[in-house]
Amino acid sequence: MDYDENKIEEVVLALMYLTLHDEVRAWKGFDFRVLDRLYEKGFILNPKSKARSVVLTEEGLARSQELFEKRFGLRQSRAS
Repeated sequence: MDYDENKIEEVVLALMYLTLHDEVRAWKGFDFRVLDRLYEKGFILNPKSKARSVVLTEEGLARSQELFEKRFGLRQSRAS
């Protein structure tokens, strides 16, 4: 099946925000190819380690929060 790799990366980065711990670490239970692409884009530090989590860069953390809120946040209803 063909799919949009950028959309997959955005969802994975958003889900990393959900699994944050120690302020900048997220569980890395995602496809290794996606993690490698996020690393190449500068959103996470090198995911190739024995650690079960990965460190988000400052840019990655900000983008992760932004994408999480965009995709999963509750929308504010406008008061009439």
